[in-house]
Amino acid sequence: MSAESTRPVVACRTNPNLGVLHRNRCGTRVFTVLGEDMQRVVDEQRLGYVASVCPDGTPNLSPKGTTAVWDDDHLVFAHLHSPQTVANIEAGNRVVEINVVDPILRKGYRFKGPATVHRDGPVYESGLRFYRERSGLTSDRIEAIIVVKIEYAAPVTSPAYDDGSTEPEIEQRSLEMYGLMRSRRGRRQPTG
Repeated sequence: MSAESTRPVVACRTNPNLGVLHRNRCGTRVFTVLGEDMQRVVDEQRLGYVASVCPDGTPNLSPKGTTAVWDDDHLVFAHLHSPQTVANIEAGNRVVEINVVDPILRKGYRFKGPATVHRDGPVYESGLRFYRERSGLTSDRIEAIIVVKIEYAAPVTSPAYDDGSTEPEIEQRSLEMYGLMRSRRGRRQPTG
């Protein structure tokens, strides 16, 4: 995958949902950046907004419907129609930010770290298999696999909670606002 960075990982070390300090197979203490709740949100939402920096210093923001957890320390997305994002990374502006937010609960996470573009080789081949199994994407649609080493992760919470509203209250307001309702299995369904 991507080369190891010398910058320290910044995340919550006390909340197990926001990253976990554990021992790896060799007995070394390691900090896993992507905690259980972070991985759940990314897996459920699948849509991440990726911010990168253009060579002229201007921002680029692009939705990526292939955003996924690659492992405990990396996120991944497929280059289907991402020419500017990929060009920015390949031009040397490797650090990206990915925001993944549940639009109904209005909570999620932001992730930052260096991205690496893989157009061939073992990571690329693994990514093709991953997306074929996960989404049925065929390899002819995928130009590259982009792997992001997460060096910073933090929660994102809407100001809608500032008045003391609870998750169920925010959820109900959001469902009503978008004309949705929950099915028996908990999935959102359009009304009417």
